[in-house]
Amino acid sequence: MQKIYSICYNPSIENATAVMKNLAKILGTYGVQYNIYDIDNINSVSDFAFIIGGDGSILKAARYYANTETPILGINLGHLGFLSQAAENELEDVVKRILENNYNIQRRIMLESGDCIALNDFVIKGAEISRASGFSLEINGEFVCDYFADGLIISTPTGSTAYGMAAGGPILDPNSDVITIVPICPHTLNARPIVVNSNSEIKILTKPMQKYCVVADGQNVFKFCNEITVKKSSKYTQLALLNNNYYSVLRDKLHWGINPTKK
Repeated sequence: MQKIYSICYNPSIENATAVMKNLAKILGTYGVQYNIYDIDNINSVSDFAFIIGGDGSILKAARYYANTETPILGINLGHLGFLSQAAENELEDVVKRILENNYNIQRRIMLESGDCIALNDFVIKGAEISRASGFSLEINGEFVCDYFADGLIISTPTGSTAYGMAAGGPILDPNSDVITIVPICPHTLNARPIVVNSNSEIKILTKPMQKYCVVADGQNVFKFCNEITVKKSSKYTQLALLNNNYYSVLRDKLHWGINPTKK
């Protein structure tokens, strides 16, 4: 049976439409079947999906395609493009490798809270974003600690290089089966990030009569009161990889471990 491919692109990003048309033309020369979708209106069951845009576009597509276990590959038109595997000038080679099955798939764990899933993280803050708020942390029903902070980041290993890293959290191997909890600007000198087993149930309890909000992958926002539970999802992102050297990506994208005096 012939495979069906999807091209998902973010039309709000400069040059995304042109790259989408070029990719469609290349796929057409190979005679494969494909569908094209705006990133905000994905509606397909396909065997493989090309995502044109930045990391935000990949995160959005990941939450959709996790439901069908469809492999996704990002073509970066954004800034860092940490989740992407290719640039727009590499389309010919990328398509050839995908059609020849010359790539690997890495299953990335996701988080869930209620009906919402996230590949990177859930960020919990007070609804009054200009003020610090009180949080209590429980793991597997046991009290851990109280925080007074601007918020908490509950992150997957994939998300460890996103908001969690910027807030002082650790960089984790994306194959790690763990979850990190990172306070944002805590009002104490002894609050540190925590790394827990991915099977842990993480519960955040908040001050009564105060409103809080949760942001999934920096995109989906919802409010809650009293408490929220976050745990590992039964769904995974199937990330197609052309470059399996994670540490070279860290060096290239984040200039990690680069001697600033070296020329």
